Amino acid sequence: MAHWLMKSEPGAWSWDDQVTAGVESWDGVRNHQAANNMKAMRVGDTAFFYHSVNEKRIVGLVRVVKAYYPDPSDASGRFGMVDVEAVKPLPVPVTLAAIKADPRLADLPLIRQSRLSVMPIPDDAWAILCAMGGLNEETV
Repeated sequence: MAHWLMKSEPGAWSWDDQVTAGVESWDGVRNHQAANNMKAMRVGDTAFFYHSVNEKRIVGLVRVVKAYYPDPSDASGRFGMVDVEAVKPLPVPVTLAAIKADPRLADLPLIRQSRLSVMPIPDDAWAILCAMGGLNEETV
């Protein structure tokens, strides 16, 4: 199982929106690298739900429930989407400042490619971020 981080502007789609929806399509991605990351997602993979813009923090966990498929809102037919379900909120949201302050996380795409909206999270970094967020990794 792979791990990911998916960014959303809370004014457009927030963690609360995701929780209310339960399962929802993660659509509208128009960056080729982010789209390739979504193509690599498999059912059962987990992702951090990250509030971008003003909040800049990980606030919850989602699980991929439907693998990559065409995004009907893309007239070019080049981009797709995945469906994710809300799993649980982080007991302690993990801020970008806290992530940047931890030298073990210096190589994360979140830091190196700050504009990327969907990115892989290595297993060791996943464990660190879960611990920072107050989650027991085995129960995720």
